[in-house]
Amino acid sequence: MNTAIRVIITDDHLVVRTGLRLMLATSEDFEIVGEATDGAAAVKLTEQLQPDVILVDLRMPGMDGLEAIARIHERWPQIALVILTTYNEDDLIIRGLQAGASGYLLKDCTIETLLNTLRSAARGATLVQPEIMARILSHAARVVNPREFSPPTAPNSPRNTLELTEREQEVLRGVARGERSKEIAIHLGISERTVGSYLNNIFAKLGVDSRASAVAVALERNLLPKL
Repeated sequence: MNTAIRVIITDDHLVVRTGLRLMLATSEDFEIVGEATDGAAAVKLTEQLQPDVILVDLRMPGMDGLEAIARIHERWPQIALVILTTYNEDDLIIRGLQAGASGYLLKDCTIETLLNTLRSAARGATLVQPEIMARILSHAARVVNPREFSPPTAPNSPRNTLELTEREQEVLRGVARGERSKEIAIHLGISERTVGSYLNNIFAKLGVDSRASAVAVALERNLLPKL
């Protein structure tokens, strides 16, 4: 018998929590172990319950979702954090991914999207919704100043610490489009194992530990070419 994925819902709106609870109740794969109305309560519940996945609203009174994500990810990096977002929070999504979230969901997403995203997050993967990533890329293109995020280079020091090779950029573009390693491998004509090696290199160069964080940091530093 498979163990259910244990979930905490964090949102200050009762109607949102109720809707998510009803959606998750349609599948036996999930067990809601707690609900929190702000970030501080989410951190406390996480310590007590050690769930597999936490759904986190970004805008809440008191400790907001961004701070909660950062604190939880720092203390319990094995727990998956998924942002609950609306269409007008592109800048906050990027900050949430940088803080440690592994993915994000629209509050009006379908039941299938919700369940698939949480299953993916619980496995340690990230299911990126292409329509949201397209908005983030568009937003980043408007607001990012490449010079602002260019690291200083000493006269005689190597420049490549934060630069991605052409192949690494191709792999990261696939991640940004929501492709899994198998799909990236097929498109690039390489093995899944090789994709994994490129991802490890990308994570090391960008100082991140997840695909979502890699995309967010690459966007900020203008390292991710257009899709």
